[in-house]
Amino acid sequence: MSSVRAFRIPLKSVHRNINKKGQPNTTRVTMAKGGDTMPKRNKKNFRPTEKGAGMTQAGVAAYRRKNPGSKLKTAVTGKVKPGSKAAKRRKSYCARSAGQMKKFPKAAKDPNSRLRQARRRWKC
Repeated sequence: MSSVRAFRIPLKSVHRNINKKGQPNTTRVTMAKGGDTMPKRNKKNFRPTEKGAGMTQAGVAAYRRKNPGSKLKTAVTGKVKPGSKAAKRRKSYCARSAGQMKKFPKAAKDPNSRLRQARRRWKC
């Protein structure tokens, strides 16, 4: 229950939604922490490990359809100008994934792990 937040939302105060004490009835709504849903894990949405282990453009589009307002983007794989937004995204990803390399030394040692393949694709 720790990963689920619950809160009460009052219903419209129509005559039938008033309880015996004269207060509006409420309903309990639960929402998973974060609230975002992932697209299906298939060839269309996710790249295989051998090809870089990230989401495809179609996968990112599917994610953004399910989660309006999302700013998810695909990997920065091409040449970028130093100091550009793309270069900063790459630098940030490389720094975060370096932390994952420390946290998961088994994946860090295996050159075919999804972590190492993704770092290679991002040119870290």
